Amino acid sequence: MSFDYDLFVIGGGSGGVRAARTAAQEGAKVALAEEYRLGGTCVIRGCVPKKLMVFASSYAQRMKDAQAYGWDVTPGEFSWPDFRKKLHAELDRLEGVYGRLLEGSDVEVHAQRAKVKDAHTVELADGSTFSAKHILVAVGGHPVRPDIPNAELGIVSNDIFLMEEMPKSVLIIGGGYIACEFACILNGLGVKVTQFYRGAQILRGFDDEARGLIAEQMRAQGIDLHCGTNIVEMAPADHHDETADTEAVMEEPVGLTNIGDKTLGNNPESATSEDAGKPVWVKATNGSEGVFDHVFFATGRAPSVEGLGLEELGVKIGRRGEIVVDDYSQTSVPSIYAIGDVTGRIELTPVAIREGMAFTETVFKGNPTKPDHDLVPSAIFTQPEYGAVGLTEEQARDQEPIEVYATSFKPMNHAFAGRDDRVLMKLIVSQETRKVLGCHIVADDAGEMIQLAGIAVKMGATKEDFDRVCAVHPTMAEELVTMKSPTRTS
Repeated sequence: MSFDYDLFVIGGGSGGVRAARTAAQEGAKVALAEEYRLGGTCVIRGCVPKKLMVFASSYAQRMKDAQAYGWDVTPGEFSWPDFRKKLHAELDRLEGVYGRLLEGSDVEVHAQRAKVKDAHTVELADGSTFSAKHILVAVGGHPVRPDIPNAELGIVSNDIFLMEEMPKSVLIIGGGYIACEFACILNGLGVKVTQFYRGAQILRGFDDEARGLIAEQMRAQGIDLHCGTNIVEMAPADHHDETADTEAVMEEPVGLTNIGDKTLGNNPESATSEDAGKPVWVKATNGSEGVFDHVFFATGRAPSVEGLGLEELGVKIGRRGEIVVDDYSQTSVPSIYAIGDVTGRIELTPVAIREGMAFTETVFKGNPTKPDHDLVPSAIFTQPEYGAVGLTEEQARDQEPIEVYATSFKPMNHAFAGRDDRVLMKLIVSQETRKVLGCHIVADDAGEMIQLAGIAVKMGATKEDFDRVCAVHPTMAEELVTMKSPTRTS
């Protein structure tokens, strides 16, 4: 049977683009459909713009540090319009890079929505259909709002980069890494930040000691963080009597903007209403009330499977809405595969890229390859950053007897500047094998450090292997190889 394409990829994010390019390089005839912008969540509305905002938000503290070090620095005001213009120019540049990479690999790109019509047919939004021997779904995920009245008044992470003006106040709902990262970003840019999280401590699932230190330092920086607190009601502020104790009242509405033809309405992952960006009155579970320029929901993400036609074909969907795949990213329909966030495995861009490469190895190179999901390092770009690889202390303790090596101290550069910030260095070690089961770092540039520490942990390094490495002095990271006695055992 002949097909129009050997492979049709639905989704132009990092994973889908990598799979399309590598398959084409093996001689396959490949097409890719993307309804919004090439680059996906990471490049257009996630990792890249977020990290640039992290950089921007760090300069207020850096200028204070510079003054402490003797520099005659006079801090000015942050210009969101100037930054936003450069930000979107950079995103446009990166989108162009992705397009040129696909073009250079002879991948045919369809700039419209696609769905699966049958096991070997893709239908585009304009009604045209194409047959393919293999179909790869790489559509990623999207932010979700809580199921409460007027939730559409809030914004989500897709919208944050499209703000017309920097708000004076924001309420962030959520305690995961997206919520905490943007709490630190907006606080650093001069926004009055309040954060509600219904759980007992932020960053659930990460190491307890590390997330406790991050919460402490977020509060010390001025973030009004409330754990065990959630939103009960919300309504447009101009439709509700403001309470006497309201602090976060804006002077003029701060709205969202349309940027060229890339409006919120054309963004398939945004369900923000026209009223979003206007003042919102909120009542919390602790009884407090307030008015905020924005309510920002960072309450989780869901796979973007709706409308793809998968369930009708018998593709198995999990209870969280994810596409269920086997170890080789194959769905319950043999000709259809899925990679990246839509599968609900490890929702990180480098993982999606590796899954795309493993897919090509398996399907087009005849070399069955399972993507490696073991010991994947990760970083949370709070201020300070958090880098982690391997097990948390709590996970390791439940698995086997362990030793914990940990130290917390004021880093030299902060101590000299008169700051009270502390860093954390922590190794989790198996008592039996002496292998380092987990490494956790809370410090400036922890993401850079954990990438290198991750190599050692992935190789199965023991505590004694760490000890044999000579310290680089004076650095924060030298503590990883100088902790000689366990802090505790369990």
